[in-house]
Amino acid sequence: MIHPTALVDPGAQLAADVEVGPYSIIGPDVVLGSGCKIGPHVVIKGPSVLGERNRIFQFASVGEDCQDKKYKGEPTRLEMGDDNVIREGVTIHRGTVQDRQLTRIGSRNLFMAYSHVAHDCIVGDDCIMANQATLAGHVTLGDFVILGGLSAVHQFSRVGSHAMCGGGSIILKDIPAYTMISGHPAETHGINYEGLKRRGFSKEAMQSLRNAYKIVFRKGLTLQEAIAQLEAEEPLEELQVFIDSIKNSQRGITR
Repeated sequence: MIHPTALVDPGAQLAADVEVGPYSIIGPDVVLGSGCKIGPHVVIKGPSVLGERNRIFQFASVGEDCQDKKYKGEPTRLEMGDDNVIREGVTIHRGTVQDRQLTRIGSRNLFMAYSHVAHDCIVGDDCIMANQATLAGHVTLGDFVILGGLSAVHQFSRVGSHAMCGGGSIILKDIPAYTMISGHPAETHGINYEGLKRRGFSKEAMQSLRNAYKIVFRKGLTLQEAIAQLEAEEPLEELQVFIDSIKNSQRGITR
């Protein structure tokens, strides 16, 4: 299961069925759950804890020291859930003591070739980062977020659940949940209707979100006026997620 050319530190903890390919390096304080498959020429540093059935392809670097110039070698962590796919050349860095000391990845995410997750990021479940998509430090992605290839997210930005960002987008502010954005700098272009439909959202919920989008982005209201009008609507769970993604924004929202 472990190729003879692989270097696995005695301080690493690997489940009995973990596969490690040729010339890969597994450092100390690395925990790999059952069913993980590590390809050739992969480097995993710790402290890092990866759940079950994660698959990492060649030349990926997972759990490396971050690129923040303030980082001085402090012990920080990476935590990852289950069933993630990390393709060729992906880089995922641990956190910093200036934030939560932790980079956290959920489950069932796809990180396509050469995408990058910087220090202190939080990535939810079922996200897709296409080729060379990049997260700066302290970025938060909700669940089911899609980032198109070559897109870049500014540090401390938040991308709400079910948002879809077109390829090459430069994201400088927060992205409300359920929206579609693209451009340089990014602008909103409606509700991610097709994505919500594929994920089984009800017609009632999708219509409510479409109406909410118009109130926020098309009526010329201030955000405070728009939120007040939305909160007067029937309190569907999906609508509340949309409202919260706007109210909790720290950088202002993309409009």
